[in-house]
Amino acid sequence: MPLSLTIRPACGLPGDYDCQTDSKALLRLLRLQTDLPAYALERFEEGLRNRLGARLMGVELNDNVLTKIGYFID
Repeated sequence: MPLSLTIRPACGLPGDYDCQTDSKALLRLLRLQTDLPAYALERFEEGLRNRLGARLMGVELNDNVLTKIGYFID
């Protein structure tokens, strides 16, 4: 399912970034590149299927992941 991922910097700093992806790619990224517990990812995936708007707050992504999705531009 296609979706739009919005990344917001911590502490309310400006710099929101929207990235077009799909649910399969996003869930794979979250499973492989974060330390989120399985129950949190399962709840998020359920929210995606219900189309009610799924949110994950406080997810830390390292610079390598942010570069891969285009957040940092050289």
